Amino acid sequence: MPENHQIDNLDKKILNTLLANARTPYAVLAKKFKVSPATIHVRVEKMKVAGIITGTHLAINPRALGFDVCCFIGINLRSAADYHHVMPLLMEFDEVVEAYFTTGQYSILVKIMTQSIDALQKVLMNKIQAIKQVQSTDTLISLQNPISRAVQP
Repeated sequence: MPENHQIDNLDKKILNTLLANARTPYAVLAKKFKVSPATIHVRVEKMKVAGIITGTHLAINPRALGFDVCCFIGINLRSAADYHHVMPLLMEFDEVVEAYFTTGQYSILVKIMTQSIDALQKVLMNKIQAIKQVQSTDTLISLQNPISRAVQP
């Protein structure tokens, strides 16, 4: 299990600024927080080593690329042991953008992005439900995503 790391107020300020714009130069951060660029560099590197910062990511607006259908599919497996076989198969499907091994009603919960309902139907029938270890699925279509944010440090 990952270790929890303590961060101070400067670390929190650095993280919040980088969450807003990961391309913010260290010199700008240093000036903003009244410390040296070297201090910013050391702090960021320590947070990388600690696993707090795991990389920088490019954000893409799926709708701008025509991906208008977002849905969540609850997948029930025939057996919990099937998870290790099914997950690599789900990773091969470009439409699967997130997957979670869960407790409760579903074995796996996946987030799917497609360009149309017809495309969603093809993913369901020809890909997900075609996996022999999948017992059943339940699909929830997202109408909007009013909250989408990172964990606040």
